[in-house]
Amino acid sequence: MLLLLAKTSQAAPFVLILGAAQDGGYPHIGCFNSCCAPALTNPALKKFVVSFAVVDPLARKWWLFEATPDIKEQLQFFKEQTHAQYSYLPDGIFITHAHIGHYTGLMQLGREAMNTKNVPVYVLPKMAQFLNANGPWSQLVTLKNIEIQMLTPNVVAKVSDDVEVNAFTVPHRDEFSETAGYHIKTSAKTYLFIPDIDKWEKWDKDIRKEVSRVSVALLDATFTSVNELPGRNIKEVPHPMVQETVELFHDEKVGVQKKIFFIHFNHTNPLLWDVKEQQRIQDMGFNVAVQGMRL
Repeated sequence: MLLLLAKTSQAAPFVLILGAAQDGGYPHIGCFNSCCAPALTNPALKKFVVSFAVVDPLARKWWLFEATPDIKEQLQFFKEQTHAQYSYLPDGIFITHAHIGHYTGLMQLGREAMNTKNVPVYVLPKMAQFLNANGPWSQLVTLKNIEIQMLTPNVVAKVSDDVEVNAFTVPHRDEFSETAGYHIKTSAKTYLFIPDIDKWEKWDKDIRKEVSRVSVALLDATFTSVNELPGRNIKEVPHPMVQETVELFHDEKVGVQKKIFFIHFNHTNPLLWDVKEQQRIQDMGFNVAVQGMRL
C-alpha cells in the first residue's frame, strides 16, 4: 500500500519554479546599490527572470511558462533539477505578454542559436499577431523554429490527460499585446499565475475569489514600496504593492493566504534577496516563490 502511494505521488504533475525576478533579472543591469552589490561579486546569488515548468511525469512531458532572457540557463537548470528525465526542450511554451522578460528568450530558438523545429508557442491573439508581424520573431515562424498555437481567452487547452491550461486577460501596459494570466489544472492541484497586472481593482474579477478557487496562486509582487524607484515615476509602471495585496487578503482565512506565493520581484524588492523580509511575509501567512521550489 505504501509503495502504491509513493508511486502515485511521484507520478503526480507538479510545478518547478525556474525564476522569480522581474524582467531585468538579478543583479539588475546598471545597479551598483546595496540590493544588487552582493550578487555582482557572487554569481551564486544570481536570480533568474520569472518562469516555471509544469511537469507531467506520467506523460513524460513538460511545459515552460515564459520565455525569458535567462532561458538558456533555465533549460539547463530544469535538466539538472529533474535529473535529465525529460526532453531538454519543453513540449510547449506559454507566454503572458510582450514585455522583455516574458518572450525575448524565444531568440535562443532561432537559427543563430539552437535552430529548433516547430516548438509550440501558446499565446493569445494579439501576442500571436505581434510575433507574426515583427522581426526577428517573425523569422522564427517563417523558418518553423516555433509553431504558434493560438489560445482563446477562457477556453481550455488540454495539453495532456492530466494537464489543462486556461488563459485569460488582465489589465496591464499593453503596448504590443494583451496580457494573459493562466489557470492551470492538473490531476494533483490547480494553479493561478498572474505575474503582471496594473492593480487588482482594475480587473473585472475579484482576486480573493480567484485565489480561493485554486491550490496555489503565483501573484505579482514587483514592488514592496512606492519608494523603490527614486528618480522615476512609479505610476508609469503600475503594479499592486505587496502590502496592498497583504491588506486585501487580511480578512481572508489563513488557508487562503497560504495559497499565495509572491513572484516577479524587482531587484529593489527585498523579498527577492532578504531572508528576514521573506520570513516576515511568511509569518503573516503568505509565501515567497524561490528558484528551485517545487509546488
